[in-house]
Amino acid sequence: MHTEPFRHRRAEARLRILNPDGTPAANQRVSIDQVSHQFLFGCGAFDTVAMMKTQDAEQKAFLRERMEKWLALFNYGTLPFYWGRYEPVEGQTAFPETMAAARWLRERKVQVKGHPLCWHTVCAPWLLQYDNAEILRRQLDRIHREVSAYRGVIDMWDVINEVVIMPEFDRYDNAVTRICREKGRVGLVREVFDAARESNPDAVLLINDFNTSEAYAELIEALLEAGVPISAIGIQSHQHQGYWGLEKLHRVLDRFSRFGLPIHFTENTLVSGEIMPAHIVDLNDWQVEEWPSTPEGEERQAREITEMYTALFAHPLVEAITTWDFNDGCWLKAPSGFVRQDNSEKPSWHALRKLIHEDWETHETRTTDADGFLAFTGFKGEYTLQTDRGSGSLVLDADVESRIDLSPSRRAESSPEA
Repeated sequence: MHTEPFRHRRAEARLRILNPDGTPAANQRVSIDQVSHQFLFGCGAFDTVAMMKTQDAEQKAFLRERMEKWLALFNYGTLPFYWGRYEPVEGQTAFPETMAAARWLRERKVQVKGHPLCWHTVCAPWLLQYDNAEILRRQLDRIHREVSAYRGVIDMWDVINEVVIMPEFDRYDNAVTRICREKGRVGLVREVFDAARESNPDAVLLINDFNTSEAYAELIEALLEAGVPISAIGIQSHQHQGYWGLEKLHRVLDRFSRFGLPIHFTENTLVSGEIMPAHIVDLNDWQVEEWPSTPEGEERQAREITEMYTALFAHPLVEAITTWDFNDGCWLKAPSGFVRQDNSEKPSWHALRKLIHEDWETHETRTTDADGFLAFTGFKGEYTLQTDRGSGSLVLDADVESRIDLSPSRRAESSPEA
């Protein structure tokens, strides 16, 4: 088990365990098992929406199988709110299937984030019939609608996406670039964040960008000076053109650590096939009929994921890592998943499972002293504690001294001593 590099991920617990009858659980063996992580290990969960929407039983079963493998790794999922797809016709939204997907994930103890509330790409084309004042009004209304409707189910949002390029985006006309040019980056970001905060004062609100240069850092600095309530900084790390490596990774972390805000790696991609050529400027320009995974690429992907996740988990400001595609063949048809298109597991699935659920998860057995006390150090998260006489639970998010009152377990209820 790793210790020193991840000391900030662990906490110490000194517990007094009491039996169901209130007496000290003296000299008893206690199984201590971590059942969830405080750290957010995430992935795109778009297939959950498709699973809720499809009427095809075979397709639903296939997606359910995929999501069960997803759940074996992750405690955090991103759901799609691209305006042009969520509301392709004004007033006709994907609310039913998206809410069903979000609830399905939450029932399985998965934290859910919506992505994104404002973006110039995949923007609703019907907005173009309105002038800028009306576009802005409808954008803010849209934020109020979504953040309010999902409050308590989705309490984390990528509020605005890729602002650095937004006013200069010229590949096609869209409503959000229009209002960003008029309001300016800081002006628009302040408006959309204020709308989200008004609708859910307790929400975690992110700004998100693929631009990891000083330009993004300068924008964040200007936004903070303007009082924009940024909860966390979102960093996209699509690496279709090759793994960044530790040098660039630490350079990016250093650049954005200066703000002292939590850092989320929101969109991570590492491919297990041919690397996209370096001369491609916009990744969307790489259009291929197929992009196969290879055995050599899969081993490389597993090594790179292991190194990258380990470096990020060791950094004190990083709170979340989201890999964008769970399965191969999604965005750009890239072999970017943890499973292949037929749901078979790749080496990266097993590598990440080992990190999350073996190396970075606490499972111990300890024996209490004569007064029912025990102590242990574990990775932060939720725990169950089990003795022959009962069971209890603990949230370990900081060093703690606490009393655990055991409830009778089924095993204890059925035993003669109970």
